[in-house]
Amino acid sequence: MSSMNPKYDYLFKLLLIGDSGAGRSCLLRRFADDTYTESYISTVGVDFKIRTIELDGKTIKLQIWNTAEQERFRKVISSYYRGARGILVVYDVTDQESLNNIKHENINRLLVGNKCDLTTKKVVDYTTAKEFADSLGILFLETSAKNATRPEQSSMMMAAEIKKLMGPGITASRAEKPSVKIQSTLVKHQVEVPAKICLRPFLTVMNLQSEPK
Repeated sequence: MSSMNPKYDYLFKLLLIGDSGAGRSCLLRRFADDTYTESYISTVGVDFKIRTIELDGKTIKLQIWNTAEQERFRKVISSYYRGARGILVVYDVTDQESLNNIKHENINRLLVGNKCDLTTKKVVDYTTAKEFADSLGILFLETSAKNATRPEQSSMMMAAEIKKLMGPGITASRAEKPSVKIQSTLVKHQVEVPAKICLRPFLTVMNLQSEPK
């Protein structure tokens, strides 16, 4: 089939963002390859995987990009934001700071609480995170890359939301040209956030010893 007639109806570029150690790389590997490893090292630079899904009778090709937050890669990473249709914002349910560090992005977003299998270490409960997501008007779910709890559902939810907002008349070629620009701004005095959640600028420190789940 020629490039003028692609083998998919939509092409969506999604971004995975979040603190180092939140488990973004593990979620990406679980969704794309259905694999998991305890010893996976923190992302350096940019990584991405592609998977094709079926949704409402349409074939959707997902490009999911996972970016590091190290300062030396910031200029390179910013270029990968161009063309993104949606963002999966990942935090670690056992790390309050990973939720505190979330920024507001002017694009379709999904809040993902990873490592929900670590019930005894959990410090961010479901209700608190759900209320936080609701206050920002974004979708939310909890996942676990380790035991394969809803990793696929997160990307499916994001794809469904983007497809709904785009409308039925968008073709695959037009879907590759996004109509939105990402503008990151810190949320201040706009919503009532749950107790102990203080939004502040996104700052991530590389931690190679973080437990990836």
